[in-house]
Amino acid sequence: MIRKLISKFNRSLAERMVAERRKHSFPIKVWFEPDKGTGKLKLPIEKLTVHGETMDMSSSGIGFIVSSIRIKENYLVGEGCTLNVEIDLPTGKVPMQVVGRRYEQVGQHISTARYLIGAEIINVSEEAREAYEHFLFHGERQGKRSLAFGVDKT
Repeated sequence: MIRKLISKFNRSLAERMVAERRKHSFPIKVWFEPDKGTGKLKLPIEKLTVHGETMDMSSSGIGFIVSSIRIKENYLVGEGCTLNVEIDLPTGKVPMQVVGRRYEQVGQHISTARYLIGAEIINVSEEAREAYEHFLFHGERQGKRSLAFGVDKT
């Protein structure tokens, strides 16, 4: 009896600790900053980007789909690889740094194969975090008030 209560409590606690994912699809740009110690890497940063779209977002991570699992010789879900990400939300661009934790190939045929990447947010400026979390909570609703009538337009 006590084990059942403890097990039930642990499950409910674990469910609350996981950040809620929200399905959103917005353009995303992913890139590595060149490692200055390689010597042979002479490409500008713009050449080392991949574009895709978000699949889901939460306060602790994002899921996004891209056409390639690597940029040149660098894997997006490599050990200790930090990715720079810029999400183009309707409220503005939100830059952040993430670490790819997992991926899976999606698509039926090799010519249409794409990769779904799950990434953990590790660094984001305070201003960008506020904009990102405001969007997660409110979505595209802005909650602006009409100056003429003082009424919510949501």
